[in-house]
Amino acid sequence: MLDSIPLFPGLPGGPELLIVLLIIVLLFGANKLPQLARSSGQAMGEFRRGREEIEEELKKGAEGESDDDDDEAEAEADEADATETEPENKQ
Repeated sequence: MLDSIPLFPGLPGGPELLIVLLIIVLLFGANKLPQLARSSGQAMGEFRRGREEIEEELKKGAEGESDDDDDEAEAEADEADATETEPENKQ
């Protein structure tokens, strides 16, 4: 009557994840799992910090470019003002 439609087709469900967890325990052993989880957490933390540093550098670079554009525009405006205010003594 009612067919269940998976929300995420193609992704492993509960039984599949349980089998994968069992295989991991058999491969690494129960004693090494906490150490494996700890090192994985540290690696994820380092990855996150690296990503945040790159994002900050990109933001600073984008802000620096807009500041450079503003400085260039001001310099051009100053040059234009200087040429307009110079008296011409050429006769």
